Amino acid sequence: MPSALASASPEKKNKQDASLKNLPITELSAEEAIQHALNRLAYGPRPGDVERVKQMGLAKWIDQQLNPNSIDDKALEARLDFYPTLHMSSAKLIEEYPQPKQVAKKEGLTKEEFKEQQAQQRRADMAAEKAAQQTNSDAADGGGTMKDIPSPMKQESGNVATPGAGGGGRQLSVDPNAVPRAIADDSKRPQRVVQELAMAKVTRAIYSERQLQQVMDDFWFNHFNVYAQKGEVKWYLTSYERDVIQPHTMGKFKDLVEATAKSPAMLFYLDNFLSADPRAAQRLAAERAARQANRGRYGRWPQSMPMPQQQQKKKQERGLNENYGRELMELHTLGVDGGYTQKDVTEVARCFTGWTIDKPRQNPEFKFDERLHDPDTKIVLGKKIHNGGMGDGKAVIDLLAKHPSTAKFISTKLARRFVSDNPPPSLIAKMAQTFQSSDGDIRAVLHTMIYSPEFWSREAFRAKIKTPYELVISAARALGTDVDTPMPLVQWTGRIGEPLYECQPPTGYSDKADAWVNTGALLNRLNFSLALAGNRVRGSHSDAATLLGLDSSADPKTALNKGVALFLGGEAARGTVETLEKQIEDPQILQAKLDDPVKRVDMGVVTGLVLGAPEFQRR
Repeated sequence: MPSALASASPEKKNKQDASLKNLPITELSAEEAIQHALNRLAYGPRPGDVERVKQMGLAKWIDQQLNPNSIDDKALEARLDFYPTLHMSSAKLIEEYPQPKQVAKKEGLTKEEFKEQQAQQRRADMAAEKAAQQTNSDAADGGGTMKDIPSPMKQESGNVATPGAGGGGRQLSVDPNAVPRAIADDSKRPQRVVQELAMAKVTRAIYSERQLQQVMDDFWFNHFNVYAQKGEVKWYLTSYERDVIQPHTMGKFKDLVEATAKSPAMLFYLDNFLSADPRAAQRLAAERAARQANRGRYGRWPQSMPMPQQQQKKKQERGLNENYGRELMELHTLGVDGGYTQKDVTEVARCFTGWTIDKPRQNPEFKFDERLHDPDTKIVLGKKIHNGGMGDGKAVIDLLAKHPSTAKFISTKLARRFVSDNPPPSLIAKMAQTFQSSDGDIRAVLHTMIYSPEFWSREAFRAKIKTPYELVISAARALGTDVDTPMPLVQWTGRIGEPLYECQPPTGYSDKADAWVNTGALLNRLNFSLALAGNRVRGSHSDAATLLGLDSSADPKTALNKGVALFLGGEAARGTVETLEKQIEDPQILQAKLDDPVKRVDMGVVTGLVLGAPEFQRR
C-alpha cells in the first residue's frame, strides 16, 4: 500500500542526543524516536508525554515498561472500582447475571409470559435500533450531517491510506453517543459482564501508566482469542483475561499456553471440555445406563435430573474433538507452516482428552477427568507421548513451546505487531534465537526486538495502520480526553469495525493493514475524530483550544498548523496539508454570529480533521 507520509527530512544522526542513550537509533531524530516508542509500545502520547520521556531518557522509560510492576498505577485502579464484575469469580457472575430465561423461571413466569416478555424486549430493541440509525445520520449538535463534511483526504489520490474495518468485521449499528440500557438501568443481563470488561479495557488503555502491559494484554488476547457470545464463555471471560492473560503477558510462553489450555473459556470455546476417548465415553455411558436402570426400579426418576434416555443419548455423542488440538498447533504455537500433519492433530487431541470443566453452569473450574482420558501411547511430531493422565497434555505443551517453529511463529507475530506488516527476517531470526535460549521468556524476546536497529529504522517509522481500537484509544490520549463514561468509546470501536471481545474466529483480529484498509470505512474514522474533538461523544470531554494554545478568533491556518505540529509531529504529506487547508475554508469551520463580524474558528472541527488525516491513522 502506498505510503501517505511524505518523504521525511534527511536522515539525522542522534548518537549524541542524551535522551537516546543506550539505544541503537541512528535514523530518527529524538522526537521521532520518542513518538515511535509511544506509538508502538504504548497507545500513543498524551499531552506532555513526549517531553516527559525525553527528560527521563527513552531507554529508562522502555525499561520501566518492560517491568510494569515497578510503575505505580493506583490512579487507574481507582477508575476501575466502578466495575464490580471485574473482581467476581465465574460462579458469582453466573449467579448475579443469569440468562433472562433463568430469571423468568425464578420469578415464576409461565412459558407464555416469558415469550411475551421476550417479544416486548425485541420490539423495544427494534425501536431503539431505528432511533439509533436516525441519530447516526444526524450531527450530534443537530446542525447538518457528518457526511456533509468532505473527507480531508482525496480518495483518488494514489498516496493516501484509507484505513477501515475489514476482514469481515461487522459494523455495529448503534448510536455512539447513547448510554445503553445496561448502564442506564443497571441491568443484570449477562451482556453487562462483557460491557464492563470492554469499558475497563478502554479505561486501562487510555489511563494506565503501564502502557506496554496493556498493549501486550490485547496482543495475547487476540493470539489466544475466545468469542464472548458463544454459550457460557461470557461468564468465563472476566477470569480468562484477569487470571490467565494479564498475569502471563511478559512471563514464560509455556506457562501462558498451559494457563489458556486449562481455562474454562478456552475449553468451552474450542469444545475441548467435551473431548473424550470414544471408548471411555461409551464405557461411561453404559455404566450410567446401568445405574439409571437400577434407580428406575425403585421409583420415579427425579424431575430435577435429566431423563435417563436423554442423558444417555447426549453422553453417547461425546467423543474425540480435534478443535483445540488443531488450533493449539496452527494458531497458538507452531503456525500453519509449522511442520505438523493431520495425524499430529489427532494425536494431540488424544493427549488432551479429560481436560474439561467441572460444573460449567454453576462453578466452572478446570478439571482433569481421568475416566475420559485416552491412556494409550501417542506420537506427536515424531515424539512418543506416554506420561500418563494429565501429563500427556503437559508434555505436548512442553514439546510445542520448545519447538523452533514456535519460536519463529511467535517472534514473527510480535514483530508484525510492533515493527511492520512484513518484518525483516534478520529481526525475526534474532528474536527467535532469544525465544529458544531463554526458554520462551516473552520479556527477553521483547527486549531483543526493542533494542534492535530494525525496530528504530526509517522503514518502520509510521509503517503500521491503526486498528479501530488503536485509533479510538490514541485519539482519546492525544486529546487528553477526560472519560467519565467509556461505553460510547466502546461502541465507536465496534462501529468502526472492531467490536471488543466479539471476534468469532479463533484467529482473533488481524494486525495487518489489508484487514482494515478500505474506502468505505474512512468516513466512520473521520466521524469519530470530529465527534471526539468536538465534545460530541457522551461521557468524554476534551479542550482542543487549550491544547492548541489558541482561541476561536485565531486564523484558521494558524490553528491547522498548530494541530499538524501537535498531533502529527509536524510531518504530513503535502497533499494532506493542501486538502486540510481547503477543508478549513468550509463555512462549517467558521462560525459567524449575526451581530459579530468576526468569524470564529471551531477548534474542535479543525482538530478533528487533523486526527482524521492519514498520518494519524498510522503508528
